Amino acid sequence: MPLHRPSTMLVSLLTIALAAVGATPAQAQVLGPVQNLRNLQMPGVGLPGVVPASPLRSVDDLLRGSLAITRKLQIDTLLRSEPRRVDVDPHGAPILRGEFLAMGLSATQRDAVQTLGFVVDRETPADATLGLDFVVLHDTRGRSTAKAMRALQQAAPDAAFTYQHLYLPAGSNDPASTTTSANPPPTASEQRVGLVDGGVDPADPALARARIEQHGCKTASASRHGTAVAARLVAGDADTLYAADLWCGDVVGGATSNLVDALAWMAREHVAVINISLVGPDNPVLARAVQAMIARGHVLVSAVGNDGPAAPPLFPAAYPGVIGVSGVDARERVLPESGSGDQVDFCASGVVGSGRNALRGTSFAAPIVARKAAQLMDAPREGAASQVQQRLIEEARHLGAPGHDPRYGYGLLSP
Repeated sequence: MPLHRPSTMLVSLLTIALAAVGATPAQAQVLGPVQNLRNLQMPGVGLPGVVPASPLRSVDDLLRGSLAITRKLQIDTLLRSEPRRVDVDPHGAPILRGEFLAMGLSATQRDAVQTLGFVVDRETPADATLGLDFVVLHDTRGRSTAKAMRALQQAAPDAAFTYQHLYLPAGSNDPASTTTSANPPPTASEQRVGLVDGGVDPADPALARARIEQHGCKTASASRHGTAVAARLVAGDADTLYAADLWCGDVVGGATSNLVDALAWMAREHVAVINISLVGPDNPVLARAVQAMIARGHVLVSAVGNDGPAAPPLFPAAYPGVIGVSGVDARERVLPESGSGDQVDFCASGVVGSGRNALRGTSFAAPIVARKAAQLMDAPREGAASQVQQRLIEEARHLGAPGHDPRYGYGLLSP
């Protein structure tokens, strides 16, 4: 099998692009100078270098470019569009300003933090389904993120505090497109599968035969990203899709607590396989939720992200037991923006459509693998994550270096 690699020109241009924003492998999640990000345009390869100047209206506005936009640029765009609601943690990861997650907070400690001006969000309770004990805290005094975190740690030193991280889509969007694809020929299989993403449009032709159960929003609000991922997940069949919307029509979404709530809903509904085409930092609350889901016998499939091979691993794809997926193009060459490392288990087509209407990124590769996993099991079962992974390894067509390849994983899985 010939070894497929990105062209030398693309690799060189990506290296120049990273240098232009001052990014090194250890700094790939740290924000660079705004004017450099605004001016970054690489001729010939369509790297997404222009940050939208107009106000953001939805999560889809974060996903423009002929190559999948990097998480770095998404963060910069959010910070400039929503500075009152979005901040970054000490490592440059996006967070909801003034919100924190607390685990192991006793009644006495809760009273102590409330005295300091933190309010407990009783609309986001811990879910007994996953055995999680955490609360969402809001800072009512408008302190800086660093000062608010110090106040919490001093008031309750025995509790564990973390940030309300935001998880971002791992794919590009065509802003002019309203539908994702033509309805593909139906097959005989019908299954139940989960999706954690933006909202899904039931009227999209690719979803015409699917039964869609929605969760997370009082009023349904579709996104192009969520709909495109859903279309690949059901592939035109009469499947039941459990779709959790983490944005609800708002440009700011993907919060950790909402992601955990979506997983808990999937657990209650006994959805065996769940696709997550979102990426973000390691978060102890999310890590606990993922561990609980895998222990309960669910299979989680996640995109590895589009920050390039030098970027640090992104989550949830990099958590143990999660099946991480990178993307390849129509010639089975890894997408140059696709993540790389031990977290890559498989690769699949990361391009939907062609030309100006194309969608691109690891977001669209993950549902191909998730669909194959769903065909192997109809309900959660003990040890499912490792068992399904082994079955998929046997089916995958090997690409890249012998054994596990950091960019192609154990090989290519095709629809």
